[in-house]
Amino acid sequence: MTENTITPTRSVGGVELPAPGIWKVDPGHAEVGFMGRHLMLTKVRGRFTSVDATVHIGDRPEDTVVTAVIDMASVDSGDRTRDDHLRSGDLFDVENHPRATFQSTSVTWDGTAGKLVGDLTIKGVTHPVTLDVDYLGHVRDPWGGDRTVFSAAGRVNREDWGLTWNMALETGGILVSKEIELSLEIEAIRQV
Repeated sequence: MTENTITPTRSVGGVELPAPGIWKVDPGHAEVGFMGRHLMLTKVRGRFTSVDATVHIGDRPEDTVVTAVIDMASVDSGDRTRDDHLRSGDLFDVENHPRATFQSTSVTWDGTAGKLVGDLTIKGVTHPVTLDVDYLGHVRDPWGGDRTVFSAAGRVNREDWGLTWNMALETGGILVSKEIELSLEIEAIRQV
């Protein structure tokens, strides 16, 4: 087959899914975000603006492998002082641990939804993370590139990675929640 005749999708159990192959995440169209609670009430959101990730879609959907490297200094929560604190030794310690990594260990699919389990390493500490994934579809961009789009979400306890900095509140509770919600919106481009 020539490059132009390779189909970017396939039918698996009557459901359209991306074709097997290597799909490179487009960093300009990738949102790797997180949300925690401040003062136990207010949602505070942030994201990482520099992510290098690849999705190796297997012949069988469950053989798919996802790898990612996150530049921890690229954290952006919309507040420079907070971002500097996130980068400091109190939290991400980017001077000594500039990157976080994710390596999938298993994938399960049911139609266009799945679970992605993998090892997330932050500050040299590795723990498993489960993400609920939705395949949102395929689009051919104006330049002829095939893009596949995924959305994913999960929850982690930041203290599992040694991100334990916090302050007690006079009224009870803590300044920053231990539980962090993860959210990803990803466009990946098929590599030919």
